[in-house]
Amino acid sequence: MQLVLATNNRDKIREIRHLLEDLPITILTAGDFLDFPEIDETGETLEANALLKARGIAAFTDLPALADDSGLEVDALGGQPGVYSSRYAGDNVTYDDNNRKLLEELAGVPRAERTARFRCVIAIDWADGTHETVEGVAEGWIAEDIAPGNGFGYDPVFVHSETGQRFSAMRLPEKSAVSHRGQALRRAREAISARLKARS
Repeated sequence: MQLVLATNNRDKIREIRHLLEDLPITILTAGDFLDFPEIDETGETLEANALLKARGIAAFTDLPALADDSGLEVDALGGQPGVYSSRYAGDNVTYDDNNRKLLEELAGVPRAERTARFRCVIAIDWADGTHETVEGVAEGWIAEDIAPGNGFGYDPVFVHSETGQRFSAMRLPEKSAVSHRGQALRRAREAISARLKARS
């Protein structure tokens, strides 16, 4: 089976490959195609955006496509930035821009009220008229500063509740074991394995 990752985000591609690379599938990315399209994320939910991307890339390649949409939900901000997480500080901004805006919005908010969660929805369009979605959630809280490390997005400010560690301080295998995307990808693995078994 060939599976196209419906993203141009190299950080996401690295995490997805890490959890799917041992499956008997060929993972394709934007670099394997000419004029790989950028799908507009016009949905109002993570699931809607993930489906938009998976359907758009499946239609473009005529191959099964996997897409994710992830968001950070901060309780003190009424669930923001949520579906707008990647562009919280505006269009064409950096991870650092988004993190700084988030910390500015939370200035003066005490630790007990800085609870948050990462949510990830993965959609797979099988290019045969069918699709499915899975979800993962990681609970935590927002620190008061931006820490250096290996993560991306809001990883430098998100402290994972169970481990007490920021995602940016974790090595990829550690993060994948507990993260929202790791949870969703393990469920996606099950869906892919079931499809492979049905084809055999």
